[in-house]
Amino acid sequence: MSVRRTLATGAPVLATVLGGALLRGLVLAAPASAAPAPDLAASVTTFSAGRLGASTGAVLGLAGLLVAWRATARPAGRLGAATGPLGAVLALAAGVAAVVLGGLVAATADAGLGTGNGRGGAYVALLVGLAATALGGRALARSRRRAG
Repeated sequence: MSVRRTLATGAPVLATVLGGALLRGLVLAAPASAAPAPDLAASVTTFSAGRLGASTGAVLGLAGLLVAWRATARPAGRLGAATGPLGAVLALAAGVAAVVLGGLVAATADAGLGTGNGRGGAYVALLVGLAATALGGRALARSRRRAG
């Protein structure tokens, strides 16, 4: 059998097989392409674990920042540096907890900002927790200076 004869008889068969496969691919692919694409970002109303951790860290950091501010601004108050290291220690603990929570959420978030994984809130918790830790350390140094 010559090459010309093989190609002449094989071409229509090959065209039929490829055409059928292409037609089947288009018919079977139509329902899949008609389905909505899955959302990569979380909905605005969903509260994921990342958002919860980041929000908790940010609130803890803010509370620590407020306690540290009260401890340094009003030394004679209940949380102040003149009455002991209570306010400073509370601020340091809240600040460190906020930094740890923010770092954990930022490290485990698998997508970028705005996707609902809590990465933006984790960065806020890191910053506020760092500020609370710094101001709490300053209040602790003041309370030790007054006590000693």
